[in-house]
Amino acid sequence: MNGPERQWVLLSYRLPREPSTPRITVWRKLKRLGVGQISDGLVALPAGARTQEQLEWIAEEVTDFGGTATVWIAHPAAAGHEQQLVQDMTQARAAEYQQILAQAEDARDTDDAERRRVLAKLRAELRRIQRRDYFPPPDRHGAERAVEALHPANTTEESTS
Repeated sequence: MNGPERQWVLLSYRLPREPSTPRITVWRKLKRLGVGQISDGLVALPAGARTQEQLEWIAEEVTDFGGTATVWIAHPAAAGHEQQLVQDMTQARAAEYQQILAQAEDARDTDDAERRRVLAKLRAELRRIQRRDYFPPPDRHGAERAVEALHPANTTEESTS
């Protein structure tokens, strides 16, 4: 790697298999944060005050559910491991942006009311994705453009048949 090594905040956690609801709850929260999964029960986010606090809250929740959790600040010993983690996180966001782009394209040929409804929904979804987009892929810009193209000021009347 060029430049200083990136630090990561890691959450190592273990929850009982039963009941499954706490495990599902924790996993959904981690997914919303956009974590990179290193292995079962070990996830990572780029280190920062916000990401550390978020993982500390989840660690506390894990212990409240009867599990064990620790939060670590670390850096990979091998650059290849970090590159793979960054690539996995980037690809996950790219897939989400591609879904947004497809939904925006599907909405192009709908009536104004439906286009406005989809525009509001997709703008909100873009904001959610951007909060967990630590390594923005090129797909981000295409999705943003496609969503904004739905705005009435950006649409032109096309002949309808």
